[in-house]
Amino acid sequence: MQTRICAVVFLTAGMLAGCGSKDDGAAGAGGADQAAKPAPTGEASAEQVAKENRGKLKCPAKVAAKRPDGAPVDDVLGVRPGMTYEEAANTVMCTHDLMVVSTDSSRRFNIKTYGQTLRQGFAARFAEPRVVKTSKQIMQEMQDNMMARGSNRVVQDMEPGQAKWYVSTMGTPGQEKVIAAAREEWFAEGRNPTVTSVEEALLKKYGTPTRNQKRNGGVNLTWAYDPLGRLVTETSPLFHKCNASADPDGGTNFSPDCGTVVAAYIAPLRENPALSQYMQVGVINQADGYEAITGTEQALQQMDAQRKAKEVEEASKNADGPQL
Repeated sequence: MQTRICAVVFLTAGMLAGCGSKDDGAAGAGGADQAAKPAPTGEASAEQVAKENRGKLKCPAKVAAKRPDGAPVDDVLGVRPGMTYEEAANTVMCTHDLMVVSTDSSRRFNIKTYGQTLRQGFAARFAEPRVVKTSKQIMQEMQDNMMARGSNRVVQDMEPGQAKWYVSTMGTPGQEKVIAAAREEWFAEGRNPTVTSVEEALLKKYGTPTRNQKRNGGVNLTWAYDPLGRLVTETSPLFHKCNASADPDGGTNFSPDCGTVVAAYIAPLRENPALSQYMQVGVINQADGYEAITGTEQALQQMDAQRKAKEVEEASKNADGPQL
């Protein structure tokens, strides 16, 4: 049993925001272009579950959209705003043989969809073995989860060596594109890199940061740009406004005043703070995301108005007259 927090979007003072959620991590959805089919049953290894879900995936994934020359580095392992839903899902699954994608309907933007179904994002994580459990085992797990919540015990949803994603998408049905993405990676036990080496790798990829904050052994890094691709510095009025969440379970904010924002967090290992336990990296294009959300709602409204006008036209030709 996993707690879910539904994502919402609201408009206040020129900003769109969405809250985060804990996904259930179930291996799901399969290849990005794979049609829905009955869920497999019976015992299966993690490798078998991944094969069932990944479909006819071919790696490396084909990506048509390329980052413009001179634009800020804005990808997380190749996943970047502007990619299609299918490109992003396939790219994510190509990061590891056990990575599977599941459509997440719990984290939705609170826009009026006029009856249309939009793919507003997906979660991804390592496939788990499928185990057939007895009713007694299921009840025991439910009791354990309830006790953990009641005692506020921290329960990690990943093991060392694993990774998970959440990718937000927006657009009219079948045309959804990435507006934000975040990934969390737990380093394999006994192979933890130093915090310094992880920080250096991030700086090498993303360049000079807007903010570099160190606290309790951890490191928070932010690379923020305005809509024209100019780095936000400490003297800019956008310095405290343009942010992003590095956490796949975190929320998202969209403002037309901010462009690409990359955020990273390096968590230290409790037993040795000089080593890193896990890393989170997230990217968002706030202005493009804002435009995508508002533009999608307007497009859906227009589609609905066209549908109604067509129904009125057809009714004037084919509808039965009233009996008076």
